[in-house]
Amino acid sequence: MSTLSIATSGLSAASLRLNVTASNIANVRTTGPLPATGGSGTSGGTGTSSNNSTFPAAYVPLRVNQVDQSSGSTPGGTVATVSTVSPSFVAQFDPSAPFANQGGLVAAPNIDLASQFIQLLTAKYDFAANAKVIQAYDDTTKSLLDIKV
Repeated sequence: MSTLSIATSGLSAASLRLNVTASNIANVRTTGPLPATGGSGTSGGTGTSSNNSTFPAAYVPLRVNQVDQSSGSTPGGTVATVSTVSPSFVAQFDPSAPFANQGGLVAAPNIDLASQFIQLLTAKYDFAANAKVIQAYDDTTKSLLDIKV
């Protein structure tokens, strides 16, 4: 795999990380009714409102899983995939919500804002580092070919 394609795969992964993190931050307060089973949430999420089906579910947070591309005939670069966070929600007390259960609980996305801002910084520095690799590759290629621009 060439230097350019390795850096491009890094740029793509950083871009995906940025998009996923921005979506998580934008939807941090998008709550919904607790599921009837309470299987993905925390304890205390039993009993649901009778009209859960009329309200949209809570936002399901996402995360980026990034691994090196070590298989194939020309290994190198990185592959990033998106998966859901588990558990996807936590029970939160909000008795004013129209979909709150009898105990006043709703399902809130399981998003830690501090870790999301760290993900933003990671994406920023990953993107900058891979852009520098592409710039160095371009400078080296021009130098080797002795092209004056």
